[in-house]
Amino acid sequence: MALNNPYNTTLLRNETAAGAAAQLLLLVLLGTAIDLGPAGWLTGLAFAVATWAVLTRALQRSWLASFGPANRVTLARATLVGGVTALVADSFESPTPVTALVSLTAVALILDAVDGQVARRTGTSSSLGARFDMEVDAVLILVLSVYVATSLGPWVLLIGAMRYAFVAAARVLPWLNGQLPPSTARKTVAALQGVLLLVVGADVLPYPVAFGAALLALTLLSWSFARDIRWLWRTRAARAR
Repeated sequence: MALNNPYNTTLLRNETAAGAAAQLLLLVLLGTAIDLGPAGWLTGLAFAVATWAVLTRALQRSWLASFGPANRVTLARATLVGGVTALVADSFESPTPVTALVSLTAVALILDAVDGQVARRTGTSSSLGARFDMEVDAVLILVLSVYVATSLGPWVLLIGAMRYAFVAAARVLPWLNGQLPPSTARKTVAALQGVLLLVVGADVLPYPVAFGAALLALTLLSWSFARDIRWLWRTRAARAR
């Protein structure tokens, strides 16, 4: 049932539309600067439509009084991730503009450290904002792992797919849906994934070093997931009670 929320009407008309428009503008700029091919255009447009649709649906189900400055930062980051996605898709048809790819990714990673700070300082933290931030992170890691996999091998895809595999497993194993305690280690490992994949994707490292950096990212991520799964398993009975 649709929620009759006047705040959401404003959000849907202004915030999500602005995000979609920004994504289209970025695609136009990329198309003009580097002659973006059909694969890049189609993927970028699909990303823009999917982001608009998912965010619109999420806002319809929420009762936020305002979209908030932190969510605007995350929306800007999502726009950059859409540009990265378009460039990676285009790389399968034409040479990759590494400078543009690295620049967009670097700014997106920097903004990842900003939106959380903005949310806390402005008192605008929300479950929607946290989920939005997490999904943008997951898509960026997936896209970067696809790009790096073209040079290091398909095993790198495990980095991007691990979070989605966890979500799929949670549908079958409900105890995986538990609320995890805050963890600095988890946040650090998550942040390192983007940094390490960006460095490898920049193509400035010798092959053995790049291979080792990607392997380190996968190892750390596997350890982090294993640590959280173990905690969820050990506390499942207590959480059920």
